[in-house]
Amino acid sequence: MMANQTMSPQPGQTRQMLVSRGWVQGVALVMLFSFFVMGFLTFRTYTASMPQPDKVVTQDGQTLFTGAEITEGQRLFQARGLMQYGSIMGHGGYLGQDFTAEYLRNAAEFTKKHYTDAGAQDPQGRTVTEWRTNRYDASTGTLTFTNVQADAFRAQLQYYTSFFGENSTKYGLKPQVVTDPAEVKALTSFFAWTAWASAAERPGFGYSYTNNWPMEPRVENGPTADMLVWSGLSLIVLIGGTGIMFAIYGRWSRKIGWHSEEAPTISFRQPGEVGLTLAQRATAWFFFVIALLFLVQTVLGAAAEHYRADILSFFGFDLARVLPFNLARTWHLQLSLFWTAAGFLAAGIFLTPMISGREPKGQSKLAYALLGALAVVVFGSLAAEGLSIHGVSWAKGPLFEQQWEYLDLPRVFQILLTLGMVVWIVIIYRGIRGRLRGESKGNMPWLFFFSALTIPAFYAVGLLATTETHLSVAEFWRFWVVHLWVEDFLELFTTVMVAYIFVMLGVVREKIALGIIFLDVILYSMGGVIGTMHHLYFSGTPVEHMALGAFFSAAEVIPLTFLTVEAWAFMQLGSRQEAKSSKPFPHRWAVMFLVAVGFWNFLGAGVFGFLINLPIVSYYEIGTALTANHGHAAMMGVYGMLAVGLAMFALRYLIPADKWPEKWARISFWSLNIGLAWMVFATLLPLGVLQLYHSVGSGYYEARTLGYITNPNNALLEWSRMPGDIIFIVGGVLPFLWITWLGVRHFRHGETVEEMPQDVLFVELEPAGRERR
Repeated sequence: MMANQTMSPQPGQTRQMLVSRGWVQGVALVMLFSFFVMGFLTFRTYTASMPQPDKVVTQDGQTLFTGAEITEGQRLFQARGLMQYGSIMGHGGYLGQDFTAEYLRNAAEFTKKHYTDAGAQDPQGRTVTEWRTNRYDASTGTLTFTNVQADAFRAQLQYYTSFFGENSTKYGLKPQVVTDPAEVKALTSFFAWTAWASAAERPGFGYSYTNNWPMEPRVENGPTADMLVWSGLSLIVLIGGTGIMFAIYGRWSRKIGWHSEEAPTISFRQPGEVGLTLAQRATAWFFFVIALLFLVQTVLGAAAEHYRADILSFFGFDLARVLPFNLARTWHLQLSLFWTAAGFLAAGIFLTPMISGREPKGQSKLAYALLGALAVVVFGSLAAEGLSIHGVSWAKGPLFEQQWEYLDLPRVFQILLTLGMVVWIVIIYRGIRGRLRGESKGNMPWLFFFSALTIPAFYAVGLLATTETHLSVAEFWRFWVVHLWVEDFLELFTTVMVAYIFVMLGVVREKIALGIIFLDVILYSMGGVIGTMHHLYFSGTPVEHMALGAFFSAAEVIPLTFLTVEAWAFMQLGSRQEAKSSKPFPHRWAVMFLVAVGFWNFLGAGVFGFLINLPIVSYYEIGTALTANHGHAAMMGVYGMLAVGLAMFALRYLIPADKWPEKWARISFWSLNIGLAWMVFATLLPLGVLQLYHSVGSGYYEARTLGYITNPNNALLEWSRMPGDIIFIVGGVLPFLWITWLGVRHFRHGETVEEMPQDVLFVELEPAGRERR
């Protein structure tokens, strides 16, 4: 039996794969099936999505607006940050209105009033016919509006001229956010096109291009049979799949999951006993910058939240003139991705020499260069977005204008960030290439490298969604990043890192960790890849996106349930070894953050995600506070807690043992979790339930109006979030910032090495199985 956890191969030899090839074959089959289906859906997205006309004409042949104006309106919608204020076809910000639903409501009301005033016998029926009849000619690329629809467009043009030209901040936007008549017309054209597609029937079907979204009785938009059927089938998948998973777990629980049957008795190396490389010491600056960005992000989140509690004043100050809601939300969302992703990059750099056993020359210089490049991207993109949203005349083009929600960086900075991730891959590869030469492709060093490769690869997919890309196509590629990159491949990389940490600590054997990794990849990918389509129910894509998205997204909850069941065993591993060790386990709070990840993964991503993913629920809910509830619980609860936990692991070695602030680590952990729970259960969840109830009972348009969102009852719930925010920021973020500052102050302390022992973090005291004899 091997005495060491991560036995390195002898020179010139290749270590065999430690687990059965069946695991690799299982992963390959799942991936081939999933991406084959995604290829089919890609083809259907490009060929069967709602058509964008070359021009829209009146019945007498006059051009009302053009396809180029639609595209320009789409560009302006992003450049002025309006997607971070309100939404289009359900996607975007939650303070302002959904512009698709608003245009459709106002235009339908205009049409009905016209026929009522004209003395029509059935004005409601005439309105339905007017809007549901599809007059698009695919052969010429021409869409014909009736005279009444054309008059409705002109009326909406006047409305949006007034709305965007308002010289006040009462909407949470900067005064006169858009005043150029051509730009207002382009925006109105963009809204008009999406509203037309949401009512006009798809050829050969009895529902619109958006599957009858939004719910609007004035044009007979209501739930379709597909929504009801696939919602029911999704529930069956969830219940049946969970039952099968528990049956398998009950039968083979000793062979799958976290367990330590063969673990030796060990003694943990304590901080101060572990020498660090120069690149590992450089990560102290990464963690400090991450904590600063975390602090700024939470303060911006509090400012954005205040708009929902009191839109007219920030404690007596007219904040919207300097920091309008859409800018605060842009920066808040972008920084959340920046600091969490940077945490994973720093953790990867820190773990690399522990995996390889050595560090090549110049690695620390590359690490500092990467940090500088990230700083350019972060602060450069934030400044560019501010200039674009404020409408500075010269701030135009790919260097300044932001992109789609969650991909907010201007295109130049998107490319630079992708290149920065490639530099990070070079750092990782330089560090472990010697180890890779002697390892089977299925062992942990290769899995670490392969999972790292997916991070720049799947982020780069977002470059396919440009400001000029057709809306449905852009949404398709955008959610490859929002869902596949974040929820599947970042999850994969973090699973590998966490498993590797436990192997390095001597808590589990590498073979067991490999089994966990392969099992997680299979479980996540079975639902997670195709489940991406649950974001595209109402984005103008064909109905198969709804059917497959609903069916497979329900399966995403199953692995999260499994991980929750395994969380107890995961937590017990460290304490079990600590009981046998002659020295204390040094990573109590890092492991506690990892346990918190499991809890929030199940609650935020699983329960709250499934709550809004059923098509029939999403139909009424999309773009409401329940979406924000899921987003905050999943993003902060999973990736935020994970980034902090990984930082705690590294900082435990960067900070001298006698300087380690155990009390502040404890306070930070509990404050972050209590503050997040307060945010979710005291504000976001009840707000979302009330808004969903209002959407079902009164209408989607009504539930998204500023009047409803800022009514006194909702405002009271918004104010109730303040204690939780204070606990989160003061008790959670600030102590974490202090701990990272200690890391910077002492990052040169201790022994600096170029090579590391094979078992870096533990010493084996008694071989595995000795205690059982």
